[in-house]
Parts: sequence; C-alpha cells; structure tokens
Amino acid sequence: MKALFDKLSYRASAMVTKKYSTSFSLGILFLDRALHKHIYAIYGFVRFADEIVDTFHDYNKAELLEDFKKQTYKAIEDGISLNPILNSFQHTVNEFKIDLDLIETFLKSMEMDLDLSKIYSTNEYEEYILGSAEVVGLMCLKVFCYGDQEKYEHLRWNAMKLGSAFQKINFLRDLNADYHQLGRTYFPGVDITVFNDEVKAEIEADIEKDFQAGYEGIIQLPKKARFGVYVAYVYYYNLFRKIKGMPSNMILNQRVRLPNHNKYRLLLSSYLRHSFNIL
Repeated sequence: MKALFDKLSYRASAMVTKKYSTSFSLGILFLDRALHKHIYAIYGFVRFADEIVDTFHDYNKAELLEDFKKQTYKAIEDGISLNPILNSFQHTVNEFKIDLDLIETFLKSMEMDLDLSKIYSTNEYEEYILGSAEVVGLMCLKVFCYGDQEKYEHLRWNAMKLGSAFQKINFLRDLNADYHQLGRTYFPGVDITVFNDEVKAEIEADIEKDFQAGYEGIIQLPKKARFGVYVAYVYYYNLFRKIKGMPSNMILNQRVRLPNHNKYRLLLSSYLRHSFNIL
C-alpha cells in the first residue's frame, strides 16, 4: 500500500530533522500540524545533500552527489523512490508544485562545496547563499502559501533574505570549523588569519539588513506558518546577538551555541508575543 510507505517516508524525514537540528525541529513543531511533514521532507532532503559534501570524507563525494541528484529527479518524475527521504521529498514537491529550478539551484551550491580549496568571490558567495539558503526558504514558502501564488510572489524576497540571514549566521559561528576542518572560507575578501572586530562588524551589519527584511515577511505569512517561522527567527536572532557581543578572536576559537534553558525561555517569550499579537 503506497500510502503506508509514504507515511513511513515522512516519518523518516522527521527523524532526520530531529536528529540533526533541535532548533529547526522546534520551529517546525509550532507550525500548523498539516505543514509538519512537508517541512520535514524539505529539511531531510537538504540535510542528506549537505552531509554528502560535509562529512563523507572517505567516499567519492562527487559520485555520491551526482547519484543523489539523479535519484532526486527520477523520484519527482516517477512519483516514488525506495529512498524514504527522497520519496517524502518528491511527494511534497509534486503536491505543492515546487519549482525544479529551486532544486537545481540548491544542488549546484552543494557541488560548489566539493571544491575544498575554493576562495569565494563576491558573485560566487551570493550564488552560494542563493542556492544553499535562499531557495530552501522559497521551497518552504511554497508550502506555507498553500498554492497561493500571489502570496508566494509577494513574500518571495523576504523569504530569501531570512534564509540568507540564517545561513550567514551559520557561517559566522562555524568560521573555525569550516576553515580548519573543511578548508572553506565563505565570506568574500576575508582572510581568516587576520579576521578582526572590524571585519566581523561589517559582516554583522549585512546580516542585520537580512534579518529586518526577513521579519517583515514573517508578519505577513499565513497564520498556519507564522509562529513556527517566528520561533526560528527568534532563535537565530538571539544567536546573532550573542555572536555580536563576542570579540572576533573568540568566534575563531569556538562554536557559539545557545544553552537549552535559553531556548526554552525564548520559546516562552515568543509564544506570549504571538498570543498577544505583538510580533
């Protein structure tokens, strides 16, 4: 029975999400229940592709990614895959008519990560942000808008900026690991060996603009999606504030985190603001 297999596939995507990201899982939890499985499906797909290029060092990453790409398009075309993560993803893609060019753009950014010696130019940096974060935001927006194309187009830019803010925060907090473990430096024109407070402040000013645009979109989202996305926004913005309060040399030597008790406090304050309609 295909319905049973689809249900199992969505559960697999949910397991992947919860295992890899407690903060993202928390945001999904506060979306309307009908949206949960579809956002899990998108995250599961994105996470598997990211794992190929980030962690499978003892394998041929290029071959694995190319095979994953072929399986993805075949699953979407056939309407089924024996890979549960791809099966749930194709189901969501086909149900919400997620544009294939969004998927292609995302996978292209994953291919960019295969070059460990790459130093990004401004154009390449923007291209990578588009593929690795902004189009993922657009995939989710397709689900949030429930087929309302006019609403989707209206919020498109804001969703891209929110995804951009989240990704740039990830770049900042993972600066040390990306450079020393993966050999990557995403920020264009930034020499990690001379990374200082002035450079950090310039990056933070850019992120602040993205957050502002993202917030303007959140308050216009359909009610079923608004609170869950706001929770993710609050988490990342507070992580951003913590990073802003730290000197550049500290950022280079540790991965910044928010303790669980801070996450729960933020969740409570977010819920109160949402309940009183003061987002």
